Amino acid sequence: MRSARVWAGVLGVEQAVVEDVEFDAAGSLLVVRVRVRKGARQRCPHCGRRCPRYDAGVRRRWRALDLGVVRAEVEADAPRVSCPVHGVVVAAVPWARHGAGHTRAFDATVAWLAVHTAKSAVSQLMRVGWRTVGAIVARVWADTGGIEDRYDGLRRIGIDEVSYKKGHRYLTVVVDHDTGRLVWAAPGKSAATLQAFFDLLGPDRAAKITHVSADGADWITTVVRRRCPNAVRCADAFHVVAWATDAVDRVRRQAWNEATGRGAGRRGVAVGTARQLKNTRWALWKNPENLTDAQQAKLAWIAKTHPRLHRAWALKEGLRLVFTLAKTSPAAAVEALDRWIGWARRSRIDIFVDLQRRVVRHRDAILASIAHGLSNGRIESVNAKIRLITRMAFGFHSPDALIALAMLSLGGHRPQLPRK
Repeated sequence: MRSARVWAGVLGVEQAVVEDVEFDAAGSLLVVRVRVRKGARQRCPHCGRRCPRYDAGVRRRWRALDLGVVRAEVEADAPRVSCPVHGVVVAAVPWARHGAGHTRAFDATVAWLAVHTAKSAVSQLMRVGWRTVGAIVARVWADTGGIEDRYDGLRRIGIDEVSYKKGHRYLTVVVDHDTGRLVWAAPGKSAATLQAFFDLLGPDRAAKITHVSADGADWITTVVRRRCPNAVRCADAFHVVAWATDAVDRVRRQAWNEATGRGAGRRGVAVGTARQLKNTRWALWKNPENLTDAQQAKLAWIAKTHPRLHRAWALKEGLRLVFTLAKTSPAAAVEALDRWIGWARRSRIDIFVDLQRRVVRHRDAILASIAHGLSNGRIESVNAKIRLITRMAFGFHSPDALIALAMLSLGGHRPQLPRK
């Protein structure tokens, strides 16, 4: 009797009676045969109610945590029961989740390792395939995510998208500005995807959202305006400056095309000029205080030879200055923004004329960002971690497993080791 209790404790088999233990030395396999205690028998795995037995079912095994170098399995009957709500289902067992082939202790250990270490180490240490790890992580998160209401108390949120796979595969993510937690993620990058978040949030809690930061994507703006009418919408400063950086690069490419198009009779000069323009990309992109001596020389060369491109660079820096001023003097930043809009409108650079129209369209959100000091900095930090998790999760069968791993890692509910 004492040894039976020891085996039950070692394997983490709860509410069960150990009937027999068999060790296969050739296969290095330990099989512990158990039966569910009377009070825990014939339970529906979904609602937990006691149900009449439907049939004897089959004999099943569940993978348990290894005992040293020995693989361990738990074996028991798996009868089916007839639930008035869920129909005929396999009866629940206390030591494993419904439909799982591993014990809860095994699942908890794998999930903890997946969050804290590399995928190769998890697979080799636990002797399971990486897709099996993905399925386990999804099961653990399904239980963990239901413990508490993740959406309670949300006031300031950030919305963004992050690429997780080639072929324009994106996740839409929502982050709590006040805690830095990843609140929600789903595959897709569209209004319909974001609508699903607000459906889960509900109209009452959506009405309590006070601030929403995002880039200038129209699909985000449209949904937020409809579902969070009381929220202040803040345009992320990083993305606004990125618009200008992209505009400068487009002007640079125009200059390069013009240089290569003047090849007749001056091909050597044109090719050399084009090559120099191509190599000025980082000098135009980087902040002036971060330029190397060589990049400063390239910028000076642009000012002498391509005044239009240099004017585009100056416009980019002028927009960046707006958000630099916002940190110390919001009023000066607002004045600088209005002056920049007028400057870009008169710049005679079509790309920047179009950009100022875009800035005017999002002016209220930009002003709100200046006034409230809210940006997508936290969201970008979370996105960087999701990209790292994506590399770790390479090989997962579905984005659901990736999302589960991200939520366990960044959602404030990291898995615990069994009996810790």
